[in-house]
Amino acid sequence: MKMVKSAEVNDLGVLAGLAALLWQNHSAEDLFHEFSKIMSKGESQFFLKYEKDMPVGFAQCQLRHDYVEGTETTPVGYLEGIFVKEGYRNKGYAKELLAECEAWAKRNGCHEFASDCEIDNIGSFRFHKAMNFAEVNRIICFTKRL
Repeated sequence: MKMVKSAEVNDLGVLAGLAALLWQNHSAEDLFHEFSKIMSKGESQFFLKYEKDMPVGFAQCQLRHDYVEGTETTPVGYLEGIFVKEGYRNKGYAKELLAECEAWAKRNGCHEFASDCEIDNIGSFRFHKAMNFAEVNRIICFTKRL
């Protein structure tokens, strides 16, 4: 089996399980249904990273046609999420997943690739900097009930 593979519909359960570890405020069941809808639109791609036939990480990327902070072209490839299980980190697996996302974006006509992270997510910030992303802006969003 290829170490990184493009995920297909029959991989939704594995993807949702990994994604629930990243986005802990969502259930695997909710993510399964959300990812199923996203896959059906054809503007995104999921990748799975395996070590010895065990899924240990995933990445989700998609094409964004709306304005993406700091970019000048459209569509822009966008890293929506990337995750590697603890115990499998610091082995270059996230870098491999990102490379697959970037190659997919290029094949789909993108000249730029973007991402974001929460302002207090130091691990994600360090990953992005290590992968040669340039920081273009910092924002804090506000909301209130009316």
